[in-house]
Amino acid sequence: MSTVTLNDGRAMPRIGLGVFQSPDGEVTRAAVLAALEAGYRLIDTAAIYRNEASVGDALQDGGVPREEIFLTTKLWNSDHGYDATLRACRASMERLGVDYLDLYLVHWPVAGLRRDTWRAMETLRDDGLVRSIGVSNYLVRHLHELLAHCRVRPVVNQIELSPYNFRYREAVVELCRDNDIAIECYSPLTKGLRLSHPPLVQLADEVGKTPAQVLIRWALDKGFIVIPKSSRPSRIRENLAARDFSLNAAQVERLDALNEDLVTGWDPTDAP
Repeated sequence: MSTVTLNDGRAMPRIGLGVFQSPDGEVTRAAVLAALEAGYRLIDTAAIYRNEASVGDALQDGGVPREEIFLTTKLWNSDHGYDATLRACRASMERLGVDYLDLYLVHWPVAGLRRDTWRAMETLRDDGLVRSIGVSNYLVRHLHELLAHCRVRPVVNQIELSPYNFRYREAVVELCRDNDIAIECYSPLTKGLRLSHPPLVQLADEVGKTPAQVLIRWALDKGFIVIPKSSRPSRIRENLAARDFSLNAAQVERLDALNEDLVTGWDPTDAP
């Protein structure tokens, strides 16, 4: 499993399993177990997904040593503020059944509380409960604000990213690159909305891969971390197989040209 070195020196797998909208219980547990068996070592969840306990059960039962797993969860909007952030992190760890997190992310740039929240994130890192800290859904102005006052830079910014909105998010991608903040793509498969798009299907046919694998490979060839979501073992294995080929520069450019400013989930563009 290839990794990226974060700005705090830690190595993070470049492809992982996301469990957004995966229901708590056996569906999520089975998906994580299938991912671990296939070779995934990055698992991404969040408090608001309400499936942390099922992820934790799978980690306990999966037979993979804890130190080999890179576990991410996220702080929800209602838990911003210094003391609330500390409590929320410990609650997530309890549900997950772990004594540390590899990566803790601020899920959304909540106005008015971001500075106190980030100060708490730094405390969690200092205390060893969290090994790395980062953000999600932060755009240019949110990052400028954070970088102006933080003591510890975020290692990751997790945003919705695919060829279908790459130009729409190019400014934040460049800002992250300039500040050595890794980009992590969620919803890289456009929630299935563009998997039948003829230009994508044509390129997939040319390289002998599925459209989903091409979208994941695009993210990897761009240097991003990517967390496709699936609960089907066959798709989980198929997604991971995107690490076994590469696209050439011309093919990446063809995918870049598919931009249509598509956002399939939350759009933080207008978040104050």
